[in-house]
Amino acid sequence: MYSLSFPSSSFALLPSLFSFVSSRRLSLQPKKLNRLQSHFISPQHLSFSQSNVSRYRAFCVSPTSPPEGTVSVFDFHEKDWSFLESMEIESTEHAQKIERIIKAGEISESSRVLVSISSEAFVDRLVESSPTQLLLIVHDSLFTLACVKEKYDKVKCWQGELIYVPEKWSPLDVVFLYFLPALPFDLDDLFKTLSQRCSSGARVVISHPQGRQGLEQQRKEFSDVVVSDLPDDSTLRNVAKKHSFELTQFVDEQGLYLAVLKSSKQ
Repeated sequence: MYSLSFPSSSFALLPSLFSFVSSRRLSLQPKKLNRLQSHFISPQHLSFSQSNVSRYRAFCVSPTSPPEGTVSVFDFHEKDWSFLESMEIESTEHAQKIERIIKAGEISESSRVLVSISSEAFVDRLVESSPTQLLLIVHDSLFTLACVKEKYDKVKCWQGELIYVPEKWSPLDVVFLYFLPALPFDLDDLFKTLSQRCSSGARVVISHPQGRQGLEQQRKEFSDVVVSDLPDDSTLRNVAKKHSFELTQFVDEQGLYLAVLKSSKQ
């Protein structure tokens, strides 16, 4: 059975969502989505709190109660994350960068791995190359998570902000912050959470396969998504030291950003 795991303040989706996603993928390509993607889902397949109605601006198409035997349709808008897929260029150079990012995590079959805000292509490569005990995908996009879950039933998916991920998946051995600039939290809050969720010796990998130059271009086009910057060397060292992490690798080149931090807590 397909399932998605969501925070208590979010949705619980049933298998019918995935048949919906399958049909939608036939007519929409991720790179061609509008700035706000719209997902039309029957309310009989959802459960949500009043706060979610406000957050996602869910509304019934009909202003009046539907006739008996009919089903209302709800429209859930979300940010456009299609640029994450568009930056996955099919080239040997890009493939090498992705391999370098994944290898930086030093994943083993017993690893418990979390991936925050990534492309589907990155998840595909991670699943293909690195067997794990646990693979948890955290994303703001229900659409992206549904697509991932449709392909990989054993992969855990959680919709929401990284700092609110439940402790039930702890301790984590590897955390990939594939698109850190999309996280609306400062580094201090982020690493405070990671220090509580990670095992001793865990590795946190912060990356951007196009580097700062690619990020600035994305900021111009997707200012509602790109809300922060890639941290410099000194900033990372200061935050890492405060929360029992050590910066072990730092690459800040024109076409690649890669930082690896290791938990040093006892």
